[in-house]
Amino acid sequence: MAERGLFTLAISGGRSPWPMFELLAADPEMPIGEIELFQVDERVAPDGDPDRNWTHAEAALPLDRFRAAHPMPVTEIDLAAAAAEYEALLPDRLDLVHLGLGPDGHTASLVPGDPVLDVSDRRVAVTGGEYQGRRRMTLTYPALAKARQIVWLVLGEGARDALALLRRGDRSIPGGRVERANALVLADRAAAD
Repeated sequence: MAERGLFTLAISGGRSPWPMFELLAADPEMPIGEIELFQVDERVAPDGDPDRNWTHAEAALPLDRFRAAHPMPVTEIDLAAAAAEYEALLPDRLDLVHLGLGPDGHTASLVPGDPVLDVSDRRVAVTGGEYQGRRRMTLTYPALAKARQIVWLVLGEGARDALALLRRGDRSIPGGRVERANALVLADRAAAD
């Protein structure tokens, strides 16, 4: 914020960021008005659907206090065009990207076996198939590679094996393909033991 007067934050889906949302909302000294909020990924579902990551963000965060808050446009008919429009909103480099890690090693909506893993010419793309019953829009590896800082939040015993692979930089899991130079991994004991 001191350098640019603005801080860009991209939040992941799932339950792991919920405590972070609560802390952001409750901290009276957090300069939320200088934060521009983006999504790392989103399920293709109607507005207000409980499957949507943005539904929880709307309930947990004071979105009207942010400089801007940009939900991924997953309700559009032409999802590829919508992904291109979202990419146009992104700054050249996000300041902070929050990532989680699934038991199968997925991060964002970069899931095992999906063609989106090989997208190298776009920073936002739509998955080729469904994952846990939904197609998704996601930041791609090129967008993650340009982030000034990545913070992984890895929680629970179910992520233990994936975390071990991530720490080794094992590219057999999607998370292992994320650039590690500007990454910090925070894990609870259940995941790290």
